[in-house]
Amino acid sequence: MKTISKLCATAVVGSFLLAASALYGEDVKTYQVTGPVLEVTPTKIVIQKGEDKWEIARSKNTKITGELKVGAKATIYYTMAAQEVEVKADKKK
Repeated sequence: MKTISKLCATAVVGSFLLAASALYGEDVKTYQVTGPVLEVTPTKIVIQKGEDKWEIARSKNTKITGELKVGAKATIYYTMAAQEVEVKADKKK
């Protein structure tokens, strides 16, 4: 379950990185995962990679080529983005 939560967070963060890169024109590394689709909803796609289930967030802007349905083999391209950063103060010695 931790893996799914981390992957969902990664996908959401990736969406923000993609948007930020479009605004600032900087190159952002793109990743991909391929496997059978386990679940499709308006807000996520769950894909099987080996023994792991990857939950990737999707939005109305997610480009889909072909018919996205359970059982189909799909490749999802995603990026990672920071959603929040908390900087801790140095400990005084």
